[in-house]
Amino acid sequence: METLLQFILSAMVDIPDEVHVSRIKGSNGLSVYEVRVARSDTGKIIGRQGRNAAAIRTIVDAASKKKKERSIVQILE
Repeated sequence: METLLQFILSAMVDIPDEVHVSRIKGSNGLSVYEVRVARSDTGKIIGRQGRNAAAIRTIVDAASKKKKERSIVQILE
């Protein structure tokens, strides 16, 4: 899942070397993926009215359901 997020986000930003994805595994099977990008690219990841962020979360949610997991994507500044 980290590879999928890394691939999607690197294609969206101007500075792909600044994309960092980390996974925090919860006690109840929930995985939280924390995304960090360059400050200048944060707006591109979020998009207008959060549409890009919602699309990224939808893709990750679909992929995690296929693996029978639960996951959340958090975009950190």
